[in-house]
Amino acid sequence: MNKLAVEIGEKFFGEGSNTPLAEISGIGTLVSIIVNAAFVLAGIILLFFFIFGGISMIAGAGKDNPDQAAKGKQAITSALLGFIVVFASYWIVQLIELVTGIIILG
Repeated sequence: MNKLAVEIGEKFFGEGSNTPLAEISGIGTLVSIIVNAAFVLAGIILLFFFIFGGISMIAGAGKDNPDQAAKGKQAITSALLGFIVVFASYWIVQLIELVTGIIILG
């Protein structure tokens, strides 16, 4: 059961450190933390938009309301376009890492 727990304090703040920003040694490390968190947040938002759009489309079809179904379809389309933008930005960052040799996403 102990294998399922992960101590995030050591990962983010350094082993045995008392200050919360001890691991952030420069602007690159801070950017890496922010970019990684932004990718996770974008994935969570994508999931919620898919769920919202799907429920809206089903509800619109059940009530014979084409406007509500269209809003659901638009939400899913927007979520897919947002996913493509986030996915492309991730690979652009990977390409920048490869070209420059600087580790951005740690």
